[in-house]
Amino acid sequence: MAEGDAVTESQPAGSLADARNSLKHPGGEGGPSDTGEVGGPATKRQKLDHDKTETDQEHRQSSPKERVDGVAPVKAEYLISNGDDGEAPRNEVDNGAMVASVATGEPAGDSRASPVGSNKKWKNRKKENGQNQNRSYGHFEDKLRLCTSVTYSNEFSPKPCKFGERCKLCHDLRKYLREGRRDDLDTLGGKCPIFEKYGRCVSGWKCRFVKSHSKEVERGDGRKELILLQAPDVPASTEDPDQRPGIVNVATSDNKWDLARRKVPFEKSELYIKWLEKETELTGKLCNRKKKGEEELEDADVEELRAQFVDPPLKPSEKRKIYFGRETPVLAPLTTQGNLPFRRLCVELGAQVTYSEMAMGMPLVQGQKGEWALMKAHESELAPPRYSPGKDAVVKGYDNARDLKFGAQISGNQPWVVMKATEALTRFVPHLRVVDLNCGCPIDLVYKTGAGSGLLDTPSKLEKMVRGMNVVSGEVPITAKLRIGVRDEKQTASRLIERLALGGRDTRDRLGAPGCAAITLHGRSRQQRYTKKANWSYIAECAALIKSYKNMADELTDTARGPDESTQANTADGKVYFIGNGDCYSHVDYLDHVDNSGVDTVMIARGAMVKPWIFEEIEKGQYLDKSASERLGYIEKFVRYGLEAWGTDELGLGFTRRFLLEWLSFTHRYVPLGILEHLPPSLNDRPPRYRGRNDLETLLASDHYKDWIKISEMFLGPTHPGFQFQPKHKSNGYEIDAEG
Repeated sequence: MAEGDAVTESQPAGSLADARNSLKHPGGEGGPSDTGEVGGPATKRQKLDHDKTETDQEHRQSSPKERVDGVAPVKAEYLISNGDDGEAPRNEVDNGAMVASVATGEPAGDSRASPVGSNKKWKNRKKENGQNQNRSYGHFEDKLRLCTSVTYSNEFSPKPCKFGERCKLCHDLRKYLREGRRDDLDTLGGKCPIFEKYGRCVSGWKCRFVKSHSKEVERGDGRKELILLQAPDVPASTEDPDQRPGIVNVATSDNKWDLARRKVPFEKSELYIKWLEKETELTGKLCNRKKKGEEELEDADVEELRAQFVDPPLKPSEKRKIYFGRETPVLAPLTTQGNLPFRRLCVELGAQVTYSEMAMGMPLVQGQKGEWALMKAHESELAPPRYSPGKDAVVKGYDNARDLKFGAQISGNQPWVVMKATEALTRFVPHLRVVDLNCGCPIDLVYKTGAGSGLLDTPSKLEKMVRGMNVVSGEVPITAKLRIGVRDEKQTASRLIERLALGGRDTRDRLGAPGCAAITLHGRSRQQRYTKKANWSYIAECAALIKSYKNMADELTDTARGPDESTQANTADGKVYFIGNGDCYSHVDYLDHVDNSGVDTVMIARGAMVKPWIFEEIEKGQYLDKSASERLGYIEKFVRYGLEAWGTDELGLGFTRRFLLEWLSFTHRYVPLGILEHLPPSLNDRPPRYRGRNDLETLLASDHYKDWIKISEMFLGPTHPGFQFQPKHKSNGYEIDAEG
């Protein structure tokens, strides 16, 4: 099937056309069986005639089964049933045969019906559940570390080493190429993808494809010199590994060093924090006085305290307006998987808004490199999202030409932390659509510090955070992402949304709205994590509340003391965007949520990790049955984008392989539409053991992490001897126990 082809009726039998027909006619081509039971005996005569076994078998294969909740309805002809009662993985192939068939084009033998090893061994395999904690990825460096003074220079003209004779790194280029590194790769045609695209390689002599952009020349004195090639009119490679072609939002080393040494002044944050401390102290005294019994005697004191409240010392700058609509599906901020290469792939496939991985506020303020690296974006994320102006669609003053796709998400447990982090981001990162405050992360490490979903039970602190961030963020709007509550039985999101849209009841009359441009609600509690289905009914209730807040704001806000509209992010005309999140796996889900739940758009997380072309489906409004070769093409693109982002040296290959394997731990869950009995597909359905339409599709469906490593080796070559990968879920990593 050609790339991007939609589901069509002209496909051969056994493909997606059958799935669509079965959706229209649940009983199959002939409708329900004669007994009135889908998938039951066709006729009484067939029941009694035991000699017609072949006819019965054909009937069972052609009749669609009833859909079972939680189980992907795979067609009978693709199911594997070999009489093995053990807990063999759903999908397993002969790795050697499969890799050979992909490389040579020769068909691989099907080993699916007989798993590796005997059935007895499979039965003895230990099944593990849960998550692997504290995973390690080993090491993947060169045997000899080449000094930077040599890395980007020709053999006879190295740069001076600032450490001189004290330097412990290798300065002998030929020795490094001979003994200090692994051989050049022959994957990707043996050509460096960065050099092929940009005319220069940022990894220099460390590149694992260095033979494709270097040569040996003979000088006039008879000596032979190794030189790096470079396309004409292309600037020389920089020694700064962060400065890579096409990558933006790179904080300089000086910026991070100044933050680490506390040499960055936070004038706005410090001034506002002092005011906030005084405000908090007065509020505490006022609340304590109100709780006392002798209220009449305390009236004078209460009024005296009220008189001590003052307005904030700073007013928010005029904000750039943003837009969320039906045509702007959003890629969620994804821990680990929301890396730059994956976001770039999703943008190419139609994602209109992207976010960084969640960055912790304190490490940002401290200038830690790892946290600032999360802010890097690709130049494709700087383009404005799709925009269809219409009545009541956008707020007053929106300019699509100034909009862009990429936003940052941060987390923190104190107002001063997120305020300083926001001020640093908007100062050192030039291309930000929004700064989003994470109020939903369920991870214990984050929750127990009071950050993430720990903020759901502290509405006053949350409001202070958003107000403070809005003051120091310059023209960048502030948004927030919530869950419905900490516990299943206590849904607090509606109360929090009112605070973010209007302000607390004690502050809205004096300070107005906090200035939250958009609110995202994930339809699960912290207790649920990612189990059970998202509660879209509750999301719809909150969407209705958002729409009612304009009238409420008109009634409650003191217009004489209300904030200037120009300083409030997207609150002109009472517009606060509301985004739903949870279990979106197709264009049908997306459009249903937008049309029937009242949200402005939908944020997509796991659905995009399993099939990133979901954004393409939303744009075209139809299912897309991607072939195995197309899906493998997306993997190759990810690899190429990863090498551009992290480099083509041993470290860059290691990082690319690591994040590719993390992504493959989700993509294997995709069940091709052409082998499904019923549509629509469900994100929460898990397939029984099945065989794909070809060997490559079978390999891509494998839930064994060693198969994922084999896929990575198609493009990145053999793994480094020190590289390790432990799947996040124990069920994806197992060993076969041999009898002693």
